[in-house]
Amino acid sequence: MATGTSYFDTRRRIRANPHIRELAAGVHLSHRDFIQPLFVDEGISRRTQIPSLNEVYSDTPETLLQQIEEDLKEGVRKFLLFPVPAKKSERELDFHFVQSVFQAIRKRFGSDVWVAADLCLCAYTIHGHCGVLSGDKTRVVNEETVPLLAAYALSLAQAGADCIAPSDMMDGRVAAIRNVLDQHALSHVAVMSYAAKFSSQFYGPFRDACKSAPGSDEALRDRKTYQLSPFNAGDALLTTLRDIAEGADIVMVKPALAYLDVIARLRQEVHHPLAAYHVSGEYQSLELLAVHQLAARAALHIEAWTALKRAGTDIIISYAARHAKKWIDQVQY
Repeated sequence: MATGTSYFDTRRRIRANPHIRELAAGVHLSHRDFIQPLFVDEGISRRTQIPSLNEVYSDTPETLLQQIEEDLKEGVRKFLLFPVPAKKSERELDFHFVQSVFQAIRKRFGSDVWVAADLCLCAYTIHGHCGVLSGDKTRVVNEETVPLLAAYALSLAQAGADCIAPSDMMDGRVAAIRNVLDQHALSHVAVMSYAAKFSSQFYGPFRDACKSAPGSDEALRDRKTYQLSPFNAGDALLTTLRDIAEGADIVMVKPALAYLDVIARLRQEVHHPLAAYHVSGEYQSLELLAVHQLAARAALHIEAWTALKRAGTDIIISYAARHAKKWIDQVQY
């Protein structure tokens, strides 16, 4: 019988080499759990680097297809598409551009790819808010916005979207979207709700990409009246449970790393697939560390993704998803 063995000796033995560390690991990443965001911009004539997002581009409809082709070679088959329309308006919103993009994707790739459509109005509106404003421009009018979102969702599903991902944070929009899809024989189209989307400082680079920063109007210069408050984590549970009750198939927390406590709590409370969006500011923070040679790029992202998995995330939306297979295969346990 062994004597003198302490708890500390035992723990060190399972860290002794990469093989036993791999066996003892509680988290195993897979590139199959990742979704790659894509931007398609009606107002550009060539593929354009997004200045505030390292190695992320805005595509034309033609270069978008080329990018998807390249991503398929890297093991990426799941995408989240963000359209950037050329024309903005107060209420007369034209969705034909993104409809044509979805049709082209479906014609080119068929069922080889799964593409979710981000559903919001912020890139379409002059004021940059996610819905219709009241006459005095002091608030987003929920009851006028929801039917418009539902109609938009229907048009995208009919154009070939596999999933509708409403990011607007209007109340009742999941039920309206689910109902209109079911009424038009589109019950197979999923809904991935931005159920716990917080009003955050980490969205800046994304807003540059989508040209969707809220206006400078003094009465409504931010989205705090409809996105969740970072100071009220309990609200995230309530909105998530509501969206599940309304028919959401996947629920999402956004941002990711700053809200690991929310992810962990939701994991305990809900059994639906749980997604986390590692947003533009979080992504770019890691990229800048790597650019300035303060840390190893792949290892940074792997560590962030591992944290999300430990917290309970099933699905990771990351701008670096196209590198996930290669980086995960090179993980050093």
